[in-house]
Amino acid sequence: MTVQGPDPARFEAVGSVAVRTFEARRTETSTETQATHPMSTYEEDLPDGQFYDPDAEYEPDPEYAATLAPDAARQRRERVGPTGRPLPYFPIPGPVSEHGPAQIIAMCNQKGGVGKTTSTINLGAALAEYGRRVLLVDFDPQGALSVGLGVNPMELDLTVYNLLMERGMAADEVLLKTAVPGMDLLPSNIDLSAAEVQLVSEVARESTLQRALKPLMSDYDFVIIDCQPSLGLLTVNALTAAHRVIVPLECEFFALRGVALLTETIEKVRERLNPDLDLDGILATMYDSRTVHSREVLARVVEAFDDHVFHTVIGRTVRFPETTVAGEPITTYASNSVGAAAYRQLAREVLARCHAE
Repeated sequence: MTVQGPDPARFEAVGSVAVRTFEARRTETSTETQATHPMSTYEEDLPDGQFYDPDAEYEPDPEYAATLAPDAARQRRERVGPTGRPLPYFPIPGPVSEHGPAQIIAMCNQKGGVGKTTSTINLGAALAEYGRRVLLVDFDPQGALSVGLGVNPMELDLTVYNLLMERGMAADEVLLKTAVPGMDLLPSNIDLSAAEVQLVSEVARESTLQRALKPLMSDYDFVIIDCQPSLGLLTVNALTAAHRVIVPLECEFFALRGVALLTETIEKVRERLNPDLDLDGILATMYDSRTVHSREVLARVVEAFDDHVFHTVIGRTVRFPETTVAGEPITTYASNSVGAAAYRQLAREVLARCHAE
């Protein structure tokens, strides 16, 4: 059997969704860029400082549209998104003159493997590309968020656990700079699992994380908390500290079953601990428009939650597992990929929702 190489025409079509990435990537030499990113020629035609963003156009690229909706022609004709609703225009946000106070977003779902950590990393990186200062909080004892940003949790002396449990510990002692300009990390490791037991005897135990983050609020525009896959005390701490909740939801039946329990927990936290908490949206992840099952699950979520479902849908791509190994966001690892474009659109949608309030 003969294995054919990639079709240059296909690369050309996919390349049309290219966007300019942030300054660190722009400083690469043209020789290095061509060697590692063969599609980057589409960036060279743009004047400095200008972004080309296909999702902001009224006529989406056919190759990109085909990955999101089973009927690409209808999507182009009627501007219908993968959720089956009219797709709004999310403008590219302008720069900000000053930062803070931060909006705290909890990335939460008690089911594991639905894309919480991937969405935390890539949404944060996309917001940082748009000039926002972002703090990512790894609030899972497994430390997946830290690993996804190239940090070895087992080599850390200070983590978010120390910030929670030790009096006098300053956040600056725990903070790590990431390779993404404007994005910092509060890392975690297995030590955090002890906090759930130790916090039981603490006064106002549900507000411990909120108190720890308070000194940082003026330094950032967004704080995104990657919650552990449970509805235990750590997750309740994250919800108590947060202003908004984003629920990543795999387009699969078992993932759908737990949403009702999660929304009930969010409602209880709002009533008893944090009246400012809002369900910002349900984010469909791992979507495959080629399967009837994915389309049916997404349709049922939209039917049940309507406007609480993000218009942006994150499709399946092999690039996401590769970024974990590389220890960097998809916006830098595969800047021209469909996955990177989707998270940039999600960042614009999150900013649009913030500005609408």
